[in-house]
Amino acid sequence: MTKIKDVSTLVKTKFVGLYDVKYENKNNDTRHWMVASRKDENNLKEIYMNDKEDKIDAVVIAAYHKSEKKLVLIKQFRVPINSYIYELPAGLVDNEEGIEKAVKRELKEETGLELISINNINSNDKLYLSPGMTDESVAFVYCLCDGNLSKEFLEEDEDIEAFLVSKEEAKEIINGREKIDIKSYLLLQMFINLGEKLFY
Repeated sequence: MTKIKDVSTLVKTKFVGLYDVKYENKNNDTRHWMVASRKDENNLKEIYMNDKEDKIDAVVIAAYHKSEKKLVLIKQFRVPINSYIYELPAGLVDNEEGIEKAVKRELKEETGLELISINNINSNDKLYLSPGMTDESVAFVYCLCDGNLSKEFLEEDEDIEAFLVSKEEAKEIINGREKIDIKSYLLLQMFINLGEKLFY
């Protein structure tokens, strides 16, 4: 059975760190793995070696505009790919604010829209984004929203355009040649097949 033996910091910045994780594989050989994490070294050691429960890092918002009967998408510039990409509204959870408060805040910030309600049946409190390189986890939240799109609440470094998407427009995006993240891609497919049932 694979077991983590130690964690040491390689690089630490405000929002993310890079760590060397020493582990023993199933053949009892010592190996090293580089892990990107939003947690500090002490927290990682507690989680990896003392079975401390890790908290989610962020929320990803699958929002349906109640009045317009459309899916909410954003297009955001992402430095790692040097391009704009279709995504879902999302953001880090601040301190101990909780999932609903984070969803409400991030939805307003990135789109200008107001949260109405969360569908707890379809939502999931902890999912992992890319476990081959990071321990980052998110709550994936289905919700209803309303109001008018706005850029008024964006942070200084956010380059985001929010828009509402019909089923027909969702098909065009999926069949297009533009960049799209996997969460958005899968949600667009489900939206095309199931429509508003996902959100109620």
